[in-house]
Amino acid sequence: MSHYSEDSFFAFHSVDHALSKARNLLIAEMEVALSGTGVTSSQVGALLLLSRGIARSPAGLSKLLGADPGFVSRVVDRLERQGLVRRARNSLDRRVVNLALTEAGRDAATRIAEIAPAVLNRRLSGFTSLEFATLFRLLGKLLDG
Repeated sequence: MSHYSEDSFFAFHSVDHALSKARNLLIAEMEVALSGTGVTSSQVGALLLLSRGIARSPAGLSKLLGADPGFVSRVVDRLERQGLVRRARNSLDRRVVNLALTEAGRDAATRIAEIAPAVLNRRLSGFTSLEFATLFRLLGKLLDG
């Protein structure tokens, strides 16, 4: 089924535009909430995935975040400079880089785990449980393509 045509397509009135605006709005609100923590919204996912042991390498972060390896490398570089993450070569395979949070990184992840849900819950407060579940399901369907 086609939802757009050459005649009816307007860039400012499309799914990709609406998703982009929603993402930008959430990022802006997250940045405000994170101010003073030394962490940016682009670092949130990496810190939380590392803190929960879901990812342990830049490659794992890249896959789970759906971000290109170059972006993840820059995020990890910044986190390392901030003293939040440590890199170490894997003893069995020197090509593999393992990541670990420092104590400061664990503290930052704990703060983020308190801040991020509050930001998202404020933005989603007008949604019923069913609407939220539907939104999440539909976004998943869009991603599965």
